[in-house]
Amino acid sequence: MTAQRILLIDDDQLVLESMESWLQGQGYEIEAVGGIDEALQLLEKKRYELVISDMRLGTRSGLELLQADAVVGTRTPVILMSGYATLETSIEALRAGATDLLRKPILDEDLVRAIDRAVGGERKVVARPTVTSGERVIGQDSTLRETFDVIRNVADTKTTLLITGESGTGKSLIARAIHQQSEHRNGPFVEIACGALTDTLLESELFGHVAGAFTGAVADKVGKFAQARGGTIFLDEISTASPQMQVKLLRVLQEFRFEAVGSTETQEADARVILATNDDLNQAVEDGTFRRDLYYRVNVINLEMPALRDRLADLEELCEYFVTGVCQETGKQSKGFSEDALEVLRRHAWPGNVRELQNVVERAVLLSSERTIGVEDLPLQLRNANQSQVPASTRGMTLKQALERPEREIIRQALVACQGNRSQAADVLGINRTTLYKKMKRLGLAADEPSAPEDVAALAGGMTLNSTA
Repeated sequence: MTAQRILLIDDDQLVLESMESWLQGQGYEIEAVGGIDEALQLLEKKRYELVISDMRLGTRSGLELLQADAVVGTRTPVILMSGYATLETSIEALRAGATDLLRKPILDEDLVRAIDRAVGGERKVVARPTVTSGERVIGQDSTLRETFDVIRNVADTKTTLLITGESGTGKSLIARAIHQQSEHRNGPFVEIACGALTDTLLESELFGHVAGAFTGAVADKVGKFAQARGGTIFLDEISTASPQMQVKLLRVLQEFRFEAVGSTETQEADARVILATNDDLNQAVEDGTFRRDLYYRVNVINLEMPALRDRLADLEELCEYFVTGVCQETGKQSKGFSEDALEVLRRHAWPGNVRELQNVVERAVLLSSERTIGVEDLPLQLRNANQSQVPASTRGMTLKQALERPEREIIRQALVACQGNRSQAADVLGINRTTLYKKMKRLGLAADEPSAPEDVAALAGGMTLNSTA
């Protein structure tokens, strides 16, 4: 069999020579160059099964290779490497068409897996920091970043994982992301909500049963553990399992064996197990409702999903994503939410988390008669809750007007304290001088840009808390 030809690109000569030597030892035919121009020249002349390139090549970027006609036209897979890989660079690389982005220093086994995926035509799925009905996890929250760092480290192991967090935070999506990034991605992903079934039905669903095992069992049934062989089984709401079921789950997780209900034949459990709960299992152990030995078995690695109220910086991005999805499904046209509407959404506590937000966005898009979704398009309970938090002195104002009042007063007081010196006032406020000028002009604090101390009297005397922009 002809050796697979790989084009290797890195401007670090030591790294280039080391990788070239190692890959040749693995049976690959390697051509190694140190820059983009050399690589593009070779790509125009020769056909490669794979390109492996550093992300940073002097002042150039390995992303340029993804746009090359010789790569696009032949659909040659490209693996990028970076010593500065972040979630953002991973997203950028994959969106641009890279098959993988590997973080330096690269472990030999990671490189082998990446080459196998690339040459085999598979695509590594790097889940973004979303949470929607099916595919991605959206957001830039630091807790989510840490979660995905853990996922990258454990995806290809068979370690049991426990995902915790409030209802609606995206635990099922995280489980799917783990499955998609693991070496079992081509196997089945089997999900079951333990809390939706009685004890007898849950046992039958998980382990299967034979005909006649109980009333209504008229034929053999294959259980979820058997269906998940070679893949992943996701057990949601694990805290609802009865003590008897907990004993059986403990055996499966320890021995990887089980019997179908009514059968004496032992079967092997060959599936990655991921569990999830929105309850405090540690407290459940203390209360005696959850077995301590099972808790230690399932809590090897705990991925905790943050509540939406704890990552409100992601709210606008989530709204944009959901608006786009609704528009694609329904044909509606929408530019998204107005700033006033977004502010109302930010003030909501979101007890239902991202799932609740998705429902609110879908409703607003469908009911809005304008291209831009306003406060009036939001559910009444959100508008009423926000209205009740607004001081009586600001009733009847727009949200923008109400927010400008305390900002104007804070800036006015800083100017008075600094005797009209705008540079000092900007320092006190923690903003630059240009920003202060713009805010003063917008808030009506100055018609022009005076800087002399004598302007203070006009600023202090001419402003009251009841003035509006």
